[in-house]
Amino acid sequence: MPLLEVENLFAEFHIGVGTVQAVRGVSFTLDEGESLGIVGESGSGKSVTMLATTGLLPDYAEVAADKVLFDGRDVLKMTGKELRRLHGGEIGMVFQDPMTSLNPLYTIGNQLTEPLRLHKNLSRPEARARAKELLRLTNIPAPNSRLKQYPHEFSGGMRQRAMIAQALACDPKLLIADEPTTALDATIQMQILDLLSELRDGSGLSMLLISHDLGVIAEMADEVAVMYAGRAVERGNARDVLKHPAHPYTAGLIASRPDLGRRGRLASIPGSVPDPAALPEHCRFFERCARRMDACRGEYPREVQLGGGHGVECRLYADGGEAHG
Repeated sequence: MPLLEVENLFAEFHIGVGTVQAVRGVSFTLDEGESLGIVGESGSGKSVTMLATTGLLPDYAEVAADKVLFDGRDVLKMTGKELRRLHGGEIGMVFQDPMTSLNPLYTIGNQLTEPLRLHKNLSRPEARARAKELLRLTNIPAPNSRLKQYPHEFSGGMRQRAMIAQALACDPKLLIADEPTTALDATIQMQILDLLSELRDGSGLSMLLISHDLGVIAEMADEVAVMYAGRAVERGNARDVLKHPAHPYTAGLIASRPDLGRRGRLASIPGSVPDPAALPEHCRFFERCARRMDACRGEYPREVQLGGGHGVECRLYADGGEAHG
């Protein structure tokens, strides 16, 4: 049984301008010890998918799915008390911006020991000893003094490590990292990725990685889901999808990556992600696609399996093989 199983997930926000369709029918599974990467542009629905899956969206959001199971339990039917046990206990979260995710009014030590006392029922001395161990595990030097410091006294890379330490405090089964290397320089990015790799390989931790950076996904993920306008337009083995992209959007993302050996202008995808409050019924990538056909204006394409678990939602493959037109 998969550790996390999501089938036909929808998430909508009813606001003044209308209904924002943030996630539309997303499905994926994550097995124990595996890493799943969710990649796409800003506004594609990556973070909302993660928040909907873990029951963290606000009350004004409408979430529905055929299935959202974590370790065999239905997340969407959990009470508030059950969700609090799940978050921090069995699921560790690393949010996008550690400066806003860490409370500036509390020391790093307070923020590391709180989940340990809440979820593990440790005494203050036991929780503090575990907090020191977590700082050492995440390569933060001088843990005794660091526990007494506040987030603003940490560098960006150290704040990110502190967030990872907090997420790992209660030995979760799943670590969710939302843009774990954003706003960090290249050297620190590599250190964070190396740390996550060591944690995954050393403890068999399952990971859900959310990023717009294909390099991060290629480095860390076993499976990948490429999201566009609230849909997972392509998914499968990370190596297969990134080496042999089937959807024009995936191919465009890969082509637009900077390459030191490339001369001339950097490739780009024209246009922008469509308004989530006014999505078309046909392919949402139609207006930006260089390979669009008349058939693409029809009903939204169903997922086509290309073999080896590699699926794509694109009219180019509507008849079981690539179409030309």
